[in-house]
Amino acid sequence: MLRAPVRPLLLTFCLLGISLPSQALIEYTDQQRDTIVELVEQLEENHYSKLPYDDTLSAQHLDAYIDALDGGKMFFTAQDIAEFQQYRNKMDEELHKGNLDAGYAIFNRFQQRLETRLQDLIDSMPERVAAMDFSIDEYYDLDVEDRDWATSEKELDDRWRKHLKNQVLSLKLADKALEDIPETLTHRYQNQLNRVKQYNSQDVFQIYANALTELYDPHTNYFSPRRSENFNINMRLSLEGIGAVLQAEDEYTKVARLVPKGPADKQGELKPSDRIVGVGQDDDGDIVDVIGWRLDDVVDLIRGPKGSTVRLQVIPAKAAADERKTVTIVRNEVKLEEQAAQKKVLEIPSGDETLKIGVIDIPAFYIDFEAMRRGDDSYKSTTRDVSKLLGELQTEGIDGLVIDLRNNGGGSLQEANELTGLFIEYGPTVQIRHSSRRVWRDGKRLKSNFYEGPLVILINRLSASASEIFAGAIQDYERGIIVGDRSFGKGTVQTLTPLTEGQLKITESKFYRISGDSTQHRGVIPDIAFPSLYDPEEIGESALDHALPWDQINPVRHRRYNDLSTVLPRLTSLFEERSHNNPDFIYLEDQIGLAEENRGLTSLPLNEKARIAMRDQQKAEALAIVNKRRAALGEEPLANLDDEDAEAADDELAVEAGVEQAADEEEEDDDVLLQEAGNVLVDALVMKQERFAMHEEPK
Repeated sequence: MLRAPVRPLLLTFCLLGISLPSQALIEYTDQQRDTIVELVEQLEENHYSKLPYDDTLSAQHLDAYIDALDGGKMFFTAQDIAEFQQYRNKMDEELHKGNLDAGYAIFNRFQQRLETRLQDLIDSMPERVAAMDFSIDEYYDLDVEDRDWATSEKELDDRWRKHLKNQVLSLKLADKALEDIPETLTHRYQNQLNRVKQYNSQDVFQIYANALTELYDPHTNYFSPRRSENFNINMRLSLEGIGAVLQAEDEYTKVARLVPKGPADKQGELKPSDRIVGVGQDDDGDIVDVIGWRLDDVVDLIRGPKGSTVRLQVIPAKAAADERKTVTIVRNEVKLEEQAAQKKVLEIPSGDETLKIGVIDIPAFYIDFEAMRRGDDSYKSTTRDVSKLLGELQTEGIDGLVIDLRNNGGGSLQEANELTGLFIEYGPTVQIRHSSRRVWRDGKRLKSNFYEGPLVILINRLSASASEIFAGAIQDYERGIIVGDRSFGKGTVQTLTPLTEGQLKITESKFYRISGDSTQHRGVIPDIAFPSLYDPEEIGESALDHALPWDQINPVRHRRYNDLSTVLPRLTSLFEERSHNNPDFIYLEDQIGLAEENRGLTSLPLNEKARIAMRDQQKAEALAIVNKRRAALGEEPLANLDDEDAEAADDELAVEAGVEQAADEEEEDDDVLLQEAGNVLVDALVMKQERFAMHEEPK
């Protein structure tokens, strides 16, 4: 490989007129020069979008890189940004030749600004906190995306003053003693400074490379050797931890999703979009403040041996301002058998009779490939397990079936296709278009028996990938009714490519339904929409920057088992009528409305009385929602939300006392969405019986 001659970074900085920081510069290696050339070639030749890395993308790369380093616009000034514009249309030419000067020059400037700022905060923390006046009417800006770059150090100083004041007030309102706050924050910033000083060339390269790869799509990522190791551990499913997928967001670590049946999912308190601000080991270890930490370091702190305990201090996604809670989780492995499909039966009144609705919960699309390859006749797979459960439910005399795919993030494509085959006689289930634009189709190739009974599929925003292929196929065949929330919208396929240093996960294919519609970005839109528990602005493919768009290809001829267009309007009307009078549905919708209101906040008051009033108002609104539901159910109102927590604690004590069965039944009763899916199916059965009676010839 031909390479441009190496210029020492010191000379490069001088030629570009960039002032040198006092600390040692981070420089790139020959291996990284080779790696970036390989990476760019892979992106241009093998990524699904076929985007050339040209001047247009170079300009976007510069903006994305600056945003990755200083998204809050707290370190760079407008003068810095103006200086960096010299790279705007040059980075593509340089990276094609293995020249990483621009990326490392910008990073070294950032590190200088960062270290200087953190050291200043550490040195002056007690004085800064003592000088704060919480009776002044001023506000902390939460909407930083549209913020202009500071034109002076004085303007940056004021941003940091308000930033620090907001942190102090949050700690104070979280019952932290005022005299202890300077030490807490000093410790926080000292930890951040220590980590900043540990940045190495691999860290810089990874940030710079991913600022480019993620312009192609959010699932195309460069993994440094360290991150490659973590990724491979996850792919082997041997990671012992809490079973949560985490991502960095500003200075926080955010929960992206929970692994079905993993420790966090089973514990029940940690939710998607919660932000982790502290991590403690065992039952009594000190909570380590992790605000501002690198994601890799937070993951390392949360990971641990099976059976050990980790305590997470989190800001709940739907919480009032300044609220914190501690979630205690026992680490464990996610076992294949725990992700296995499970069944139960709902008994739903319908007129003078009670109908039995079978439910099969599928947490993931799994298959034990190793057992299958070695010829084990009893190897586990989603389709095998569902087939067995379906047979048992039919023996029990069910009148219809609900497949619950909520929170199912996907898994084996093979299993999605095989599972669809249990509900259709034969036919295609998915189309896959490669970056070469060649289309490959898969499905059920031979006619065979299938379940012909009434079918409802329940999905939500966390149903993704293989779940969307299955639900989309059932919808296209009009084999069943899809209810719930619009699904995640991940309709792409990635492959791993080794590089000189690290590896590249690159999107090379895209999923399409047999209707020709992509599952990408848009997801599967339910026939009957339930209230969404998740904010589509926070969760889902459409919430990700540079997500590939929805599009269409040619459809595939296929059978339609029903004409659902004749029944869906009536089913929707019945659902809406029922939900308008259902206290649990009203409660759910009210909670969603309050969460949206809280997310709409663009600033927080730094006046303590105003902040407390805002928090109290949020709590009062949340309490009103709870008591509205209790009144509708004929229950006594609560005086405050702590009473609700006390009731939950009593339930936990009851479980510990040995009444797990009653608790499980109560949990089933509380699943209003599953119950409503059963109601929709019962409505469909009744309508079918009515139509049959109308067309039955008189005897």
